[in-house]
Amino acid sequence: MSKRIIMDDAAIQRTVTRIAHEILEYNKGTDNLILLGIKTRGEFLANRIQQKINTIEQKQVPTGTIDITYFRDDIEHMSSQMSKDAIEIDTKLTDKVVVIIDDVLYTGRTVRASLDAILLNARPIKIGLAALVDRGHRELPIRADFVGKNIPTSKDETVNVFLEEMDNENAVIIE
Repeated sequence: MSKRIIMDDAAIQRTVTRIAHEILEYNKGTDNLILLGIKTRGEFLANRIQQKINTIEQKQVPTGTIDITYFRDDIEHMSSQMSKDAIEIDTKLTDKVVVIIDDVLYTGRTVRASLDAILLNARPIKIGLAALVDRGHRELPIRADFVGKNIPTSKDETVNVFLEEMDNENAVIIE
């Protein structure tokens, strides 16, 4: 199977900048805005978006992480171990506008798990979704509010996101 580079370092940087602007427009600024990155690469993307927003607005938006391990629906024994520690952030989410950030939107099950984690712990005003890549093939009625790039894929293809913080390079590759 061939390997195709869909986004290089420059494309990812431009995309993060655009998504940061779109989130600011969506929320009409930074008031009550919170970013939550889905571990692991969503966490790094959330931090990058936070830095861009800080550059644009000179305001630090609270940013944290969601660990969906105990909220997955594909592992039966996990559901009984749901944890209120799934979200790491130093501020309350209730009455805030929360934007969930992930690297690849695929079936929608990861997003559903993150919604469960948030709603177990809080009652936000609104929850938005940002994804660097939307590859289609949804199994649940979930749609991203902010998409870096729509990449039509076949189910037997793999979309790999590489980020400097973890992989020592920035790229989106389809194999």
